[in-house]
Amino acid sequence: MMRNYRSFVVDIRNLLEQARRQAARSVNAILTTTYWEVGRRIVKFEQKGRSRASYGERLLRRLSGDLSPRFGRGFSVDNLELMRRFCLIWPGAEISETPSRKSCSTEFRQSFPLSWSHYVRLLSVKDCHARNFYHQETLHGGWSVRQLDRQIQSMFYERITLSRNKAAMLTKGAIPKPEDATTPDNEIKDPYVLEFLGLKDEYSESELEEALIKHLESFLLELGGDFTFVARQKRLRVGNAWYRIDLVFYHRRLRCLVLIDLKIGPFTHADAGQMHLYLNYARENWTHKEENQPVGLILCAEKNAAVARYALGGLPNKILASEYRMALPDTKTIAREIRRTQLELDQVSRRKGN
Repeated sequence: MMRNYRSFVVDIRNLLEQARRQAARSVNAILTTTYWEVGRRIVKFEQKGRSRASYGERLLRRLSGDLSPRFGRGFSVDNLELMRRFCLIWPGAEISETPSRKSCSTEFRQSFPLSWSHYVRLLSVKDCHARNFYHQETLHGGWSVRQLDRQIQSMFYERITLSRNKAAMLTKGAIPKPEDATTPDNEIKDPYVLEFLGLKDEYSESELEEALIKHLESFLLELGGDFTFVARQKRLRVGNAWYRIDLVFYHRRLRCLVLIDLKIGPFTHADAGQMHLYLNYARENWTHKEENQPVGLILCAEKNAAVARYALGGLPNKILASEYRMALPDTKTIAREIRRTQLELDQVSRRKGN
C-alpha cells in the first residue's frame, strides 16, 4: 500500500509540474506575440514621421510615459525599442485576429516557438549570421535561456566557424549542462512574465535569508528616524541581466539611498563588485539631483560569523565620506545583530525539528 501511495504522489507531482510549465509557456507565447504586435504598431506609426531617427526616439519616450503608469516598468524606452527591433528582425510573423465566440475581445492566433527571454537574448547578438545560427540551434536543440546565454558568452558560433570538424563540435557543444536546466518555478517567476502579468516578484531563495531580511528591516527602522523604508527585493536590469537588491532605504539626514545586500556565506570581491554595480545604477536611475550619492551595505551572514561592510566608492570628497560613516550605524553593531538573529533562528529550527 505504501509503495502504491508513493507512486501515486509522484504521479500527482509530475502532473502539477507539467501543468505549471505549460501555463508558463502559454503566458510566454501570448506575451511574445503581444510584444511583436506592439513593435509592429510602433514601426507602422513611425513611418508617418519625417525624420525617423529623432522622431522615433521622441515617440518611444512619449509612449513609455503613457504606458508605464498603468502597465509598469516593462514598457520602458529600452523595452519598447526591443519590441520594435523584434518586429523588424522577425518580420515574417503574421498574427490573425479573430473575434472570440465568448466575447468581443481580440484573440491572438500566432504564437512564437521561443520565450520572450530567448528573443531578448538573441536581440543582443549584433551579427545577423550569428543571431540566425543561435536561433536555429535553440529551436533544433530545445535550448533553455541559460543554455543559449552560455553558448553566446562562450562564442560558440565563432568557434564553430573556425573549427575544422564542425559537425562534431555542434554535437558536443549542444549537449546541455546541469546548470542549463530550468524548473517550472523558474519559468513562472521569469521577470518578463511577472512584468507582463503585473505581478510582484518578492520571493527569496531561502527561508533563512528571508527571515534575516525581515528582521534587518525592522532593526534599522528601530534605530531612529533617519531610515525610511523604500523597497524589499527591488529588481533592476542591467543589459540582459536581472538583479535583486534585498533592501532599499532612504537616509533622511544624509539625503541618500542606502542599498543593502545580504549574502549567506563569506564576503568576496565579487560581492563588492556587484554592490558597486548597484550603486552606479542607483546613481544614474534612482537618485534625484538634490540628493547625495547612494551608499551600499554588504552583509555576509556566515554560519559562525557575520560581516558588514559599507561601499562608499564614488563619493565626491573625503569630508562627505566621513559624514556618511558618522551618520550610518556602526558595521560591528549590525554584524552582531545579524549573528544574534541567526542563533535565534537556529534555535527555532531545532525546536521545530524536535
